[in-house]
Amino acid sequence: MNVHQELDESLRRLEATLKAADMWRMPEPPPQAYQSQAPFCLDTMELPQWLRFVFIAKLDTLVEERALLPEKSEVAPAVEHYLKQQQAKASTLLLVVKAIEEVDRVITESD
Repeated sequence: MNVHQELDESLRRLEATLKAADMWRMPEPPPQAYQSQAPFCLDTMELPQWLRFVFIAKLDTLVEERALLPEKSEVAPAVEHYLKQQQAKASTLLLVVKAIEEVDRVITESD
């Protein structure tokens, strides 16, 4: 399996995990929200919105185009922090963070 296939599988697991955690169904942010210069667009989006409409969407495009992946990904710590602030259930926190860690790992080890 090549890195793009592995990343695609990791992204599908992340999507399924977000759906199971009820973190998938949400309105798409307005166009101006994507212009944010803040990490994870935290000044214009909720983190689950960023995961769905920016992170997963951009990585899906890279997979489809078999494009060069970023050198590294370190999204899991931010997601863990966000979920703790939201007082997410421990099981939800664990499942979502593990799914993000897998995506981070595939990207970081892709070189």
